[in-house]
Amino acid sequence: MSRLQVVSGKGGTGKTTVAAALALALATEGKRALLVEVEGRQGIAQLFETEALPYEERKIAVAPGGGEVYALAIDPELALLDYLQMFYKLGGAGRALKKLGAIDFATTIAPGLRDVLLTGKACEAVRRKEKSGRFTYDYVVMDAPPTGRITRFLNVNDEVAGLAKIGPIHNQAQAVMRVLKSPETAVHLVTLLEEMPVQETADGIAELRAAKLPVGRIIVNMVRPALLDGTDLALAEAAPRTAIAKSLSAAGLGGARRGGLAERLVEPLLQQAGEYAERYTLETEQRSVLAELGLPLHELPLLAEGMDLAGLYQLAAQLRKQGMS
Repeated sequence: MSRLQVVSGKGGTGKTTVAAALALALATEGKRALLVEVEGRQGIAQLFETEALPYEERKIAVAPGGGEVYALAIDPELALLDYLQMFYKLGGAGRALKKLGAIDFATTIAPGLRDVLLTGKACEAVRRKEKSGRFTYDYVVMDAPPTGRITRFLNVNDEVAGLAKIGPIHNQAQAVMRVLKSPETAVHLVTLLEEMPVQETADGIAELRAAKLPVGRIIVNMVRPALLDGTDLALAEAAPRTAIAKSLSAAGLGGARRGGLAERLVEPLLQQAGEYAERYTLETEQRSVLAELGLPLHELPLLAEGMDLAGLYQLAAQLRKQGMS
């Protein structure tokens, strides 16, 4: 598995949930994973039922097998202070710039700079080593921007490296791109079995490939259980209403008399079957579209009881079973 796992997806597909579950899945057998948030929404803190994350790496969960999950919410302004200190040794001058509002101005006036700082901080965590020579984190999982913005977000350092031909900015941008365009990185797309998210996933994959960024896997989230297959639906559509009513009566749902409960249940049941048939057809079509994209495909179930910390561990177990660990 690549050491930097980037998770993107159309808004509403649950990409933050999938990123969190993936971090738990990867942090097995004593491994250590860092879960990085770059959009400032504190979605990770909500999922792990903890207080808002500061700009520091903090342990938030223990994975099965004794692994650890750390989390970091990257603040662009503080990341810029780190950058100024690392490359220009500004120290107190950098803090003075923050007080004057220069850092907020810089990250606002140049949106590309914000993305450079965010991706740079994540890649620094990927490259960081302890004194023993071991990587500080076995995996870094980034909860990245949505699909429509992911290619520009990851590729911004290429543009910066081209603008700044020499110096620390150029060198830093090149170092980040060496990570992002290498086998160390995999960009996963989260989708639903619905037309718009699937189309956006296909478009996002095409853009990532055109930019020579490493596309990883497709993760279909919130998959509803299969109650009937095509054969069952065809049978329900063809069966006479009188035969269905007799079957319901034989199952103990109302008597056999005319106009009884069994007969009254037939129409509502057939209506539900028709609605399910429409959804079944749509989902089958969308699975075919995703299969044509030529990437490994994983599915995560819709949790009827809603998403909580226990559900997050359940999804992590599903990802491990499907080979994403």
